[in-house]
Amino acid sequence: MKRVTIYSYRSTVKKRVNRETVPGKVDTFLIPLIEETERRRGRGLPNLFNSHMFDGSSLSLKANMDIAVPLLERCAENDIILEVEAGVVGGEEDDIDNKGAPAEKLYTTPEDIVEVFRRLGSVKGGKYLFTATFGNVHGSYKPGVVKLRLKILKEGQDALRKEFGDDVSFWFVFHGGSGSTQEDIHEAISYGVVKMNVDTDTQYAFTRAVADHMFAHYSGVLKIDGEVGNKKIYDPRSYLKKAEQSMTDRVKVAIDDLKAAGSTLFNW
Repeated sequence: MKRVTIYSYRSTVKKRVNRETVPGKVDTFLIPLIEETERRRGRGLPNLFNSHMFDGSSLSLKANMDIAVPLLERCAENDIILEVEAGVVGGEEDDIDNKGAPAEKLYTTPEDIVEVFRRLGSVKGGKYLFTATFGNVHGSYKPGVVKLRLKILKEGQDALRKEFGDDVSFWFVFHGGSGSTQEDIHEAISYGVVKMNVDTDTQYAFTRAVADHMFAHYSGVLKIDGEVGNKKIYDPRSYLKKAEQSMTDRVKVAIDDLKAAGSTLFNW
């Protein structure tokens, strides 16, 4: 794989509360965004988003793909990349708690990978990414807590080639990548990962810089013992600049870890 990127500018449908909510979120959230892009393109303007994510992982695979296929057809007409997901990512994100998910749900099977390719590959001109799960978990954990089975991705690619030919492969997404070792990241890339979440790591980098500022300038931030503090110190711009720089530096680390320097999602 030549292209690796961290999250592109995109919208997300990720409500895994129950099976019934997923189609509703598509109709009320995702479709209106696609419709706005269609209106913009009709006026000669660029897309509102270059990619969208549909997470139907709480559904059966058939129901998941029954929604994903027409979405991809519509996205293909508008130069939008669609990301789909099959298999549950553990942990918690955006108030959706999968900490109690059964262990087997955390691992996408080669059979599921083949079926996703069969369904989505039927869409002419469709560009898509596939989030297959291999024990990955949202959040950052101490070494040894998360049990990744990265070989699932290789097994899936092997199954695809056996079923459809040697020139076939998936572009995978690595959700829950924060805290991963560089060794695991590079192995995932070798199996076809082209996109990876590092949200928790960048959140921490941002907040750590703010915390450093507050602790180093405690008396300037607060009005202690009748003093007035230091406006230059408690001005949010003073520490938010540091936070933004800290996050930028962490993103640079991620780009290097992902071997993504000099690449772009637009070279499709």
